[in-house]
Amino acid sequence: MRDHRLGIVVLTALAPAIWGSTYLVTTELLPPDRPLLAAVLRALPAGLLLVAVTRRLPRGIWWWRALLLGALNIGVFFALLFVAAYRLPGGVAATVGAVQPLLAAGLSAALLGDRLSARTVVAGTAGVAGVSLLVLRSEARLDAVGVAAALGGALVMATGVVLAKRWASPAPLLATTGWQLVAGGLLLLPVALLVEGPPPAGLTAVNLGGYAYLSLIGAAVAYALWFRGIRELPPTAVSFLGLLSPVVATLLGVIVAGERLNALQLTGGAVVLAALVAAQRRRPGPRPTAGPIPGTAHDSAAGPPPDTAQNREPDHAHDRLRSSRPGGTQDRERGAVPRT
Repeated sequence: MRDHRLGIVVLTALAPAIWGSTYLVTTELLPPDRPLLAAVLRALPAGLLLVAVTRRLPRGIWWWRALLLGALNIGVFFALLFVAAYRLPGGVAATVGAVQPLLAAGLSAALLGDRLSARTVVAGTAGVAGVSLLVLRSEARLDAVGVAAALGGALVMATGVVLAKRWASPAPLLATTGWQLVAGGLLLLPVALLVEGPPPAGLTAVNLGGYAYLSLIGAAVAYALWFRGIRELPPTAVSFLGLLSPVVATLLGVIVAGERLNALQLTGGAVVLAALVAAQRRRPGPRPTAGPIPGTAHDSAAGPPPDTAQNREPDHAHDRLRSSRPGGTQDRERGAVPRT
């Protein structure tokens, strides 16, 4: 069971790691000043491909649920990310966006009834501090609209993660992923045309390769892994994995662009990784008790439970005594009372 959970965590972590390459691909392979076009071509073709492969369309309430989830996780999130990226230095935008795990933890407590533990709050605060040490520069300037957009992006993404957990789709994972990508891409399309105009003429093979990478790997593969993680893991744990994006982006800058990390950046990266590990640890659940199950005929209101093996603590000495008597038998195998 522990190995299965670890495997899910590792696969889910691949999604933000892939997203960490988005900045490098955008600056090196795509035409300049077209982030909304990149967002549309990242989401819409990938979503259409997944819908075509799975041959499943939403049914009933899942039409509006897919639209809302696609808007939160992709459409509105990308638009706010675009505003924050244009009005803030990258380090400021990443630092503000790092509050997403804390927002997801609060929303999980409000919408899913999850317990907001002190460990989660400490890990979330450490994550924000670590990202700031890793990517924030002393000359960074603040812009009220940009900060609001970055906070809004973190909030809508956290809401999308929590609602995706609350609304368990009956459809296959790839179909649900495709619906959200199509919804988000369609919402972004008119915005991109209005703000940036039609796509530029004369796209090169390098540009097309960059768009193909963002669509197939950065969207179809990454979002399928991300939404699978949401199905299997607590939403707060999934949100913490998003902190890997600035870490990977920084490492790619070192590997590809030859950038150097100072002591503060190394410390920040270590703090982020420590916060990720702390957030993935399971909270110990309550110990099973031998008492009656609430709401059954043998609860406290119905009087004391019968003296059966299921309701008694094991007493091996008593068992040996019984079995030693003439005609005595061992107690039947005891089952653990399920936790409520």
